Amino acid sequence: MWQPHRRYAFGRADEAAHPDSIRATLAEFIATLIFVFAGEGSILALGKIYKDGDTPVAELIAIAIAHAFALFAAISASINISGGHVNPAVTFGALLGGRISVVRAFYYWVAQLLGAIVASLLLRLVTNNMRTVGFNVAPGVGEVHGLILEIVMTFGLVYTVYATAIDPKKGSLGTIAPLAIGFIVGANILVGGPFDGASMNPARAFGPALVGWRWKNHWIYWLGPFIGGGLAGLIYEYMIIPTEAPHAHHTHQPLAPEDY
Repeated sequence: MWQPHRRYAFGRADEAAHPDSIRATLAEFIATLIFVFAGEGSILALGKIYKDGDTPVAELIAIAIAHAFALFAAISASINISGGHVNPAVTFGALLGGRISVVRAFYYWVAQLLGAIVASLLLRLVTNNMRTVGFNVAPGVGEVHGLILEIVMTFGLVYTVYATAIDPKKGSLGTIAPLAIGFIVGANILVGGPFDGASMNPARAFGPALVGWRWKNHWIYWLGPFIGGGLAGLIYEYMIIPTEAPHAHHTHQPLAPEDY
């Protein structure tokens, strides 16, 4: 089966200062801030209501819904500017698939991490210094199990991103991409939340961990999502996307307009 040629690109030297790259980076920063503020904020708010040790079912559902809604809004607000990644693992999957340049991926990673940090700092401020929770593996769940969970859940997330937002033949399906992505994150939280918190997003884990200074099992929330996201990007890009005509032109998301 013929596979289209992938265009991997480091990025032009003058892309770094181009207004389009700055706008896209700013969009990722703001979108990640919105998502982490609402997601982590829902945990803090519910933690103030439910003081028990275990997470009640109603609380888990509320957290899943908050994350799904917040991610839906964050992606909708940034998808036309930056592609609406809001997640270093999504950016990594797109990078391995040859859909973005290394320069753009680096900009996004910095913006996503800064957005998560600022969101966590704002939460600490508005909640009268409540310590952000972040993620850790639940008692009785091994680190390897948590790692596998993060790999599988992030694979599902990035696969959904590819199918609804990146696939060149997605057609009208692209209009529901933010909703579909929000739904898969909410569903994964219902599944993995009681076991490892269900991060699927290194930035979502890093901001609260840094501000709340909670680093237990933190490596899982980097390695798992990057493995899962990378696998999803490679598999969808090289095995799922329909074959194109030999002359089809495969491009990565540009940092600047076509006439730049």
